[in-house]
Amino acid sequence: MSSLSYLKRRAVNSLMLVLSYGSAMFGVAVLLLILLYTMARGASAINWDFFVRLPRPTGESGGGIANAIVGSFVVVGVASAIAIPIGIMAGIYLAEFGKNRLAPVVRYFADVLNGIPSIVAGIVAYTMVVLPMHEFSAFSGGVALSLLMLPIITRTSEELLKTVPDTIREAALALGIPRWKVTIFIVLRTALTGIITGIMLAVARVGGETAPLLFTAFNNSFMSLRLDQPISTMTVLIYNYASSPYRDWNEIAWGTAFVLIAIVLVVNIVSKLFTKAKYAL
Repeated sequence: MSSLSYLKRRAVNSLMLVLSYGSAMFGVAVLLLILLYTMARGASAINWDFFVRLPRPTGESGGGIANAIVGSFVVVGVASAIAIPIGIMAGIYLAEFGKNRLAPVVRYFADVLNGIPSIVAGIVAYTMVVLPMHEFSAFSGGVALSLLMLPIITRTSEELLKTVPDTIREAALALGIPRWKVTIFIVLRTALTGIITGIMLAVARVGGETAPLLFTAFNNSFMSLRLDQPISTMTVLIYNYASSPYRDWNEIAWGTAFVLIAIVLVVNIVSKLFTKAKYAL
């Protein structure tokens, strides 16, 4: 019986290893397939003009997506400026001071907000910002994306701050350092590497959102840096161009999709390298 039990455990272990490796390879294969297919469809549209020129009317060859690239960075920058400080402060509260009845409520609402469809965030931002301003704008797009970033940063900050050993806090407090200084200059600094990684992943996540921007930032065929005016983004450009009947627009949509995937991939890789470099030190 013991030998049969041993063989059974070995068989189950081998099966689980095969399934684990197979699942991992399947995930990598899907990512490579998306990258290669997008690159094959969009490579013909990518050149220097593609990055530095504005879109041209239908029927005219050439043109680029410079306004969409700049617009995407502007909108994500506005979202980051709103969500990062609020998310980190909320995470600090939950991890360091959330010993009362309010903390579970904040944590619950963060989890619920993390699960809402992105289009709902767009509708909320449309109601809160676009309607009072009577104008689509880059700012309203940033507000919509910040609603998606906020719960990710909050929960990531909380969990990483909890990983800091209590002995570090106790040692600092024993030296007479005020609690708020211990939290900001010691605890937060210790967990900063992981928090930055979580922020970069949140940025990568909202960088590919389209639905919220259709209700808020809308679109703009020209270069614009004004926060109170409509602005072009890569995701909305992909949506508009991919659904058009014009072949040249379809090619630009594929090229933009490849650029967007490459940017998201680079952000993820940089976040991983940043984490490894910090832990190596």
